[in-house]
Amino acid sequence: MAEIGMFDSGNGGRTTLEAVRRRLPEVEIEYVADLKNCPYGEKSAAELLEITSRVTQGLIARGAKIVVIACNTATTRCIRALREKFPDVVFIGTEPALRLAKRTGAQRIVLLATPSTVASEQVDRLIRQNRLEKQVKLIPCAGLAEAVEAGIEVQRGEARLVRTEKAERCLMKILAKMPEGEREAMEVVVLGCTHYVWIAEQIQKWFPKARMLDGNEGVARRVESVWEKIKNGGKG
Repeated sequence: MAEIGMFDSGNGGRTTLEAVRRRLPEVEIEYVADLKNCPYGEKSAAELLEITSRVTQGLIARGAKIVVIACNTATTRCIRALREKFPDVVFIGTEPALRLAKRTGAQRIVLLATPSTVASEQVDRLIRQNRLEKQVKLIPCAGLAEAVEAGIEVQRGEARLVRTEKAERCLMKILAKMPEGEREAMEVVVLGCTHYVWIAEQIQKWFPKARMLDGNEGVARRVESVWEKIKNGGKG
């Protein structure tokens, strides 16, 4: 039985899993890589809610009291409905690290995310709340998560990136449209998809002066905090 469950449309969320494990090494975590339904970004809202509900039910059946949505797309589109549907479960979502980007003081920020995440109300809200309307450039990265997934190999529960050629070709198609001078002027790149963390090194080459940011450590801190409350008899 695993009291913490976590899922993503594939293996991108394993970067979040590792961040949580570093903070809670003694806690068993059930991770679901939902490769059957990858990519989530191409599903309708109703279809994605049905899929994530089914995954959540499976995690609850295996003992999960906390469910971590290690996917920006599923978080932005489903977390509110999942909280209503499963009120006894604590859901912790993943969102683009725009708050963290704001705290750096950077004036030139680029958000790389799936088209669904870029177009979401949550990203719009984060930008408005942090007053980043003039600082953030949004780049929808169609097909990039799938390209990264194609290069990840999992053996005995351990994942590693073994091929990047497909992801690099996809990056070139997306980022070559952006003028070199504009790319070099960027101060922060927000990796708005857990899959992109796997290829941060390749993305860095396109933005040589920028700092790479992702939301994994923020999620891990939140999971640790909630876990401590539940362990001590609270509700998270």
